[in-house]
Amino acid sequence: MPLLGEVRELALPGVKLVDVAVLPDERGFFAEIMRRDWSAILEDEIVQANLSFSYPGIVRAWHRHVRGQVDYFLVVQGAAKICAYDDEEGSPTKGHLVEVVLSSKRPQILRVPGKYWHGYKVVGDEPVLLLYFVNKLYDYKNPDEERRPWNDPAVVPVAINGRRDDPRCGKPWDWFYPPHK
Repeated sequence: MPLLGEVRELALPGVKLVDVAVLPDERGFFAEIMRRDWSAILEDEIVQANLSFSYPGIVRAWHRHVRGQVDYFLVVQGAAKICAYDDEEGSPTKGHLVEVVLSSKRPQILRVPGKYWHGYKVVGDEPVLLLYFVNKLYDYKNPDEERRPWNDPAVVPVAINGRRDDPRCGKPWDWFYPPHK
């Protein structure tokens, strides 16, 4: 029995989202969260796992990886809005932003190639535990990372999740923009 849902390609190449099957019983539940044979989502060899804890309202953004790191995110407690932004010159998706809310209430894995600027904001009133797997070991002496401020006014999406009619398009990204439909 496969314990992985349908893999969905999102609006930036290589960014993928998949539901993780949760098998409940009278004791609780069981879920596989990463398997080497999940080639539909797992395109990389995982070499390190990390756990991040963040308080409500915290924003951890923006950063990217310049030497090919890919992140696989899973929220195990709380809820987080995770975004990836393409600002690469000449890219057909330059200015596009992907926004996904991951929650422990619906386990999902989000794959984000590190070439995109990415980060997250804790949403809701409980802290977030974010488990993430990477395909490159962290190099303490020479980190594979570039950073920019979480509120950098140069992050101006022209499309969000493939939509150009989102009212947040054409404006500096606001992590605290009120939810809308």
